[in-house]
Amino acid sequence: EMVFVVGRNGAGKTTLLRTISGFLTPGKGSIRLDGNSIAGIPAEQLALRGIRYVFQDKRVFTQLTVRENIQLAAFPTGEPLDEAIDKVTNIYPKISQFLDSKAGGLSGGQRQLLLLGRALIGNPRLLLIDEPTEGLAAGIIEEVFRILEMMKGQLSLVIVEQNLAAVSRLADRVYAMKEGEIATELGKSDDIQQHGFLEQYL
Repeated sequence: EMVFVVGRNGAGKTTLLRTISGFLTPGKGSIRLDGNSIAGIPAEQLALRGIRYVFQDKRVFTQLTVRENIQLAAFPTGEPLDEAIDKVTNIYPKISQFLDSKAGGLSGGQRQLLLLGRALIGNPRLLLIDEPTEGLAAGIIEEVFRILEMMKGQLSLVIVEQNLAAVSRLADRVYAMKEGEIATELGKSDDIQQHGFLEQYL
């Protein structure tokens, strides 16, 4: 299932993803995976359980090569490097041209596509993605859409996104946040295409 979370700046969207992924500890409420509480479990342990977080700021190890960036993602999962590289190049074939180049030389869009591919290493169960299209050119945004469509059905995704075109095209469910709380929910039976309804939360 692909779930989108929308809301204005400061609504709590990134905090939600950071809390689910173990970078923050919730003050109240619960977070459950397979019926078991995972609240307070460190992010690195949750990553090994199959929960991955793709940060908003497109962070890569700039002084390392693209190949080394992929290797770092593969090492804790035990996935062989050649298989990990195949996973990334399968969704973003052009990255094969840059495997031995410093990741710092990639454009913002190329970094985002690398991060999306890298997040699939180790076969995660849940992928949390923070504003994957922010600041990207139209052509790269379409590439992000294509990759997300490829991921759909393979794993569960929770995506923070302000791009309503992405939301209406890809979402199975949408949660709108306001002041740190869920203000409304739209499901498959609702009209997610109603941009006017969602715009009041942006």
